[in-house]
Amino acid sequence: RCRPAVLRTPKQELTMPAMEAAVNGGFKLAEFTLTTPGCLDTLADFRAKYDGKVLVGCGTILDVSDAKRALDAGAQFIIAPVFVPEVVTWCATRNILIAPGCQTPTEAFHAYKAGAQIQKIFPGVANGHMWVKAVSAALPMLSLNPTSGVDLDNAGDFLNNGAFGVGLVAPLFPPDKVAAKDWDAIQANAAKVIGNVKAAGPGPKP
Repeated sequence: RCRPAVLRTPKQELTMPAMEAAVNGGFKLAEFTLTTPGCLDTLADFRAKYDGKVLVGCGTILDVSDAKRALDAGAQFIIAPVFVPEVVTWCATRNILIAPGCQTPTEAFHAYKAGAQIQKIFPGVANGHMWVKAVSAALPMLSLNPTSGVDLDNAGDFLNNGAFGVGLVAPLFPPDKVAAKDWDAIQANAAKVIGNVKAAGPGPKP
């Protein structure tokens, strides 16, 4: 199952320990977003420390220049909040995993046809996992990965209803816990959602 821990923090010094807490709780995919101060420096340090143990990616990629900078820093996959065709094409032709943000079935299908191996569903959609169930049944070639709207308790519902994976953002990294440096709470959140995901069983492959 694709289940990235998606981290945004207001201060660079909080980023590494917050993501390490998620990894200690069981996450194997880490996404650092360009909206976080010092994102690429932290990504490079994290990749060096966890190379071979955790796949490291970069989010909030909006153009090819962003993608190049992220890859130079060590990103192993690319995430975008929106579907930018030239970014998807650039990544796909280089065999780089790219998951662009999509809001509708039409947009997700266009992203798939452009070469996006995974389609990030963002922002959250009405009826959540039932939307995913309907779309994945009608368009089984898609690999839908909802992020917004996914929490510690409903991640399994999305996976059991056709999602290829899920992304965890604020529910995994509550801003108050990050600000308080309560890394034990974040590790506990990670362990809880990983347990729910494992209970959902293996999912489809892209």
